[in-house]
Amino acid sequence: MIELITDRDIYEKVICSRVPKAKKFLWLATADLKDLHVDKQGKMVPFLEILSDLVRKKVEIRLLHAKEPGPAFRRDFDKYPNLIGGMERILCPRVHFKSVIIDGKFAYTGSANLTGAGMGAKTADRRNFEAGIVTDDKKIIGEIMDQFDRIWRGEHCRQCKRKQFCADYEDLLLQ
Repeated sequence: MIELITDRDIYEKVICSRVPKAKKFLWLATADLKDLHVDKQGKMVPFLEILSDLVRKKVEIRLLHAKEPGPAFRRDFDKYPNLIGGMERILCPRVHFKSVIIDGKFAYTGSANLTGAGMGAKTADRRNFEAGIVTDDKKIIGEIMDQFDRIWRGEHCRQCKRKQFCADYEDLLLQ
């Protein structure tokens, strides 16, 4: 299955329907990271609460992002202390791709950042116009995972011309 999804469908088909069902791992890549809120049993909660729930279920979470999150995200993050040790995070200023990979069996890749406006959680007159694909095709998922993993392992770090903007550069070289 390969399906093009846009706008609100990204929120519904990826963030609300698939992410909470992750069993083994969840990899998230985004350029921008803000205080996305999602529906959880009829109540709007920070997306970080969903991630915290997954950490409690021993789901491994990796977050790859390009810049520090906004202040509301950081305040919400402090409400979920299990994320500190339960979610791995790398900041790479060159990351601009957006993807969600769940258990190596489902993936989203497209234009939407991990924000309310990007993922379609906001009202129709406030959200961004976004597009992407969702898939369960193993070959496509493998290619999305390979890109994520190469950056995660720091393959590009030694030759990167933006080291001065990278908070995690030294740590990546030690891996």
